[in-house]
Amino acid sequence: MTEEPIKEILGTPTSSKPMTMEKSPNSEVVVTTVPLVSEIQLTAATGGAELSCYRCIIPFAVVVLIAGIVVTAVAYSFNSHGSIISILGLVLLSSGLFLLASSALCWKVRQRSKKAKRRESQTALVANQRSLFA
Repeated sequence: MTEEPIKEILGTPTSSKPMTMEKSPNSEVVVTTVPLVSEIQLTAATGGAELSCYRCIIPFAVVVLIAGIVVTAVAYSFNSHGSIISILGLVLLSSGLFLLASSALCWKVRQRSKKAKRRESQTALVANQRSLFA
């Protein structure tokens, strides 16, 4: 068996705890190590998209809401109150409204946290400026 050099990637943990051992068809044991991923690496890999869930939910919520409106309108145009299609339409309609409301709530919470961080950094800047001139 040829030995290949192990390349270490900067920023990856060198812990060997997460590993799997497999037996290949020719009776060799293959050890595969799985590196742990930190939050910083996840942010770098996704471009910071893990904190923008509310942006991803909006298009899906709009599609579900439109489908709910159409299905409910079709069901009630045939005067089929309480049928499976009318219940499905109402479920889609309420799901779309719920997704839009949760997206708006997440956006509001994110904006408040951004304002708080901005306010904290501005307070620190003003305090630092006062200590320089005092």
